Amino acid sequence: MRRAFAFLTMLGGSAEPTPTTFAWFPLVGAVLGLVVGCIWWLTARHGAPALAAAVALAADLALTGLLHVDGLADAGDGLLAPMPRERRLAVMAEPTIGAFGVASVVGVLVLRYAAFASARPAPLLVAALWCASRTAMVTISQVLPYAREGGIVSAFVGGRRWVLVLAIVAGITGSLALGAHCGRHGVLSVLGVLLGAGAVALLAKRRLGGYTGDVLGASGIVGETLGLVLWALR
Repeated sequence: MRRAFAFLTMLGGSAEPTPTTFAWFPLVGAVLGLVVGCIWWLTARHGAPALAAAVALAADLALTGLLHVDGLADAGDGLLAPMPRERRLAVMAEPTIGAFGVASVVGVLVLRYAAFASARPAPLLVAALWCASRTAMVTISQVLPYAREGGIVSAFVGGRRWVLVLAIVAGITGSLALGAHCGRHGVLSVLGVLLGAGAVALLAKRRLGGYTGDVLGASGIVGETLGLVLWALR
């Protein structure tokens, strides 16, 4: 578990991921989401919705160390710009960010802020969405082939499949249960996470032939954003 916290958050210290690290992603996502949700709720009790939204957004970025935002930026450049597959992978490995990456990050962050500012604070709902997004990452890793040779995600590849399947089942069940505490709209928001993450995965399958670490990060943050938007639309 500590390795999953170390990889997905700024917590847990320094630890190299192993093939079993993936199995802890849903639990880490739920804990992280609960922390962000509580920060959102507490700030909203003592400040304006806009301030609470900004603090919640900043807390999530700080706790994750911009990991998924970085993946979104690279995936935006690699998946959206017109170019051959080999060039896409090369662009996603470059440290620079292009116009497609910037637009992707700005668009997602604006939507996340607007959703936080417009919705009723619900810590359990955020825990459900963050759990579902990390569960989606594990699912994608089991459904699609890894599109690179080497790379940071290669350390995760090769885990026991039955353990990861159990983690996926537990993650989906847990996220839906947490969402159900917020009513039917909460369940719909969780399903929105899976839909958004799945859309990114399908685009990666079409344009890369599989997934990369950047694709996992992008799928998670896009899924969370869609879930938050659906929650704000209630």
